[in-house]
Amino acid sequence: MVDVHRTITVRTPVQTVVEYLRDFAHAEEWDPGTVSCTRADTGPIAVGAQWRNVSEFRGKKTELTYRLDRLDPGRIVFVGNNKTATSTDDLTVTEEDGTTTISYHATIKFHGLAKLADPFLKREFEKMGDDLVPTMTKVLEGLRT
Repeated sequence: MVDVHRTITVRTPVQTVVEYLRDFAHAEEWDPGTVSCTRADTGPIAVGAQWRNVSEFRGKKTELTYRLDRLDPGRIVFVGNNKTATSTDDLTVTEEDGTTTISYHATIKFHGLAKLADPFLKREFEKMGDDLVPTMTKVLEGLRT
């Protein structure tokens, strides 16, 4: 299992941030590894909504189906699955003194033979987390205008 945790602070109101982040299709804008992310179902965005996410990692594209697993005023959890991995994006959003803080925690659990890669991939996933911080910050700050 690989865990990546990053904290992002922006001046965008918390409600604006939550409204934006709850639509996982926006991952195309804030996640440097996401190539495409499209809604797989219809209707309002609520627990159970699904997206098809194509990401590129180490030069290869992989597709996961993500489900909105939890949607609370200050917490959003997406769980993505395919045959080799389960990925959980857990976002906690808080507001204090005019700033909004996003605690982003990604967990990737590999299945089958892919589990053997865990120790070798941790550094690369950490770098992806590092790359996400400036991208997400810029996108969320841009929502203020």
